[in-house]
Amino acid sequence: MSSRGKGTDPATRVGAATRAVLRLAQPRTRRFLPGLAAGVVSAVFAVSLLATSAWLITRAAEMPPILFLSMAVVGVRAFALGRSVFRYLERVASHDAAFSQLADLRLGIFARLLPLAPAGLAQTRRGDLLSRLVRDVDALQDLPLRVVQPLLVSGITAAVSVLGVWLLLPAAGLALLVSLILAGLLGTLAAGALAARAERALAPLRGALADEVLEILDNLDVLTAFGALDARLESFGRVDDTLRSASLRSALGAGVQSAVVSLGAGAATIAALVWGIPALGGETGLTGPAFVVIVLVPLAVFEVFGMIPLAAGALRQVRSSAQRVASVAPRNIPVEIPVEAVRAGDAGSSPCLDPAKPVVLELTDLGARWPAGTEPAVSGVTLRLAPGDRVHLGGASGAGKTTLANALVRFLDYTGSYRLGGIEARDLPQGEVRRVVGLCEQRPWLFDDSIRQNLLFARDTASDADLETMLDRVGLLGWATERGGLDARVGERGALVSGGQAQRIALARALLADFPILIVDEPTANVDAEQGERLIRDILTAAAAEHRAVLLISHTPVPADLITDRVMLN
Repeated sequence: MSSRGKGTDPATRVGAATRAVLRLAQPRTRRFLPGLAAGVVSAVFAVSLLATSAWLITRAAEMPPILFLSMAVVGVRAFALGRSVFRYLERVASHDAAFSQLADLRLGIFARLLPLAPAGLAQTRRGDLLSRLVRDVDALQDLPLRVVQPLLVSGITAAVSVLGVWLLLPAAGLALLVSLILAGLLGTLAAGALAARAERALAPLRGALADEVLEILDNLDVLTAFGALDARLESFGRVDDTLRSASLRSALGAGVQSAVVSLGAGAATIAALVWGIPALGGETGLTGPAFVVIVLVPLAVFEVFGMIPLAAGALRQVRSSAQRVASVAPRNIPVEIPVEAVRAGDAGSSPCLDPAKPVVLELTDLGARWPAGTEPAVSGVTLRLAPGDRVHLGGASGAGKTTLANALVRFLDYTGSYRLGGIEARDLPQGEVRRVVGLCEQRPWLFDDSIRQNLLFARDTASDADLETMLDRVGLLGWATERGGLDARVGERGALVSGGQAQRIALARALLADFPILIVDEPTANVDAEQGERLIRDILTAAAAEHRAVLLISHTPVPADLITDRVMLN
């Protein structure tokens, strides 16, 4: 779905990625066939029910012995029950296959996104990304359910029905075939002319609407304070109006399709009357009950066949969603983003760190840059972190301290040398680097849940006693107890806690994960000076351990008795 952007035409890459998504959205044949078979049987039974019922009623009017009607009576019951049973089985089997395939697709998308986060997705609009990962992925279930299966079921049922009518009266069978072809072509062309552009625009417009909603909700206080809320609401209204217009045009196309199919059914019925009436009692041997069958069967056939023109509209929407899903990751990945190359036969061959040995972090003339293409934000950094070290990395704002932290956890690539346990970091799997190097960010992410769940995220096997011990180490146990204990909620993005408390919760989470090397980035950025000094002392005291190295990134001074070394960035 993404590449480094070399040697391939962008349109070709997008088309190939879209086709790959569509292939992944279509269930494998083994899972798809049961639902298809049940759908075909259900549709054939529906046509057979009408044909048998018409024959039975007409033949009964001739008052034959009851034995001549018994088979038709049994057939009506069997087709009526079978249609419902196989319809149910078709729904269960086809939806199970489609939903299972969506699970694989979601995992595949996240597998593509995770190596790029967070820096590679910094410019992605969150509302649109959410729409792609939820609404557009869900829309891909329509490929097997509303496109592939309806086309196959309708086509097979129409072929069987045309053959059956042709056996009774060839001219009527030919008329039914021509009506089906014309209705399918004209319905598809008419709907495409009216609604194709609108159907392709629906998915992007839904993404834009989600973006508008999320931006307004996220920035409601700022928009209100600066009197800009009305302007944002007007922008939201324009996007909503455009989406509504596209939805109406799509519905108009569907209505025209239904009208064309209905006209086709009427034309086939009239043709059957025109050809069938002269054939009654003639050399063809067409009987009254058979005549009724060839006249009424087109009504049932077109009810099933009506799914074919609708499938064309569904396919346009599915392709639009597939294009958005395929482009969910940047098409051209900046070289500053470290993307692991997984090659055939390499599984298990990457070097790994020995858990039994202490890990030493060594930097030699290290540099990193972000955003992409700019001058290096940090360069020439030489540093050694051994177990038990507590190093203060200082420097003015903009000196590249956060960029360095992101490089150390492999969110960004680097120049120079960065070795862990004597192994170059770029030669290690990224997951292995992040197993030993942990990062407490300047703005830690807290989930809209309880304190317990925010801590269990680091180690899901921890007991409540373990969690309370960690809160005590970072000086939060008393505060948490007053708030209601581990069940106290922190709010969306930590809205119910202060900046210092958020940093302490993030530190407790990092301690619970027990990283051998812990990087704490600007913990005092969101607190006042007095609280900041106390927070730094608590952080270094809580994180200090014989087996753990701590790199404290801060532009504020740190008491010399709390650290073992100091490095300044220019």
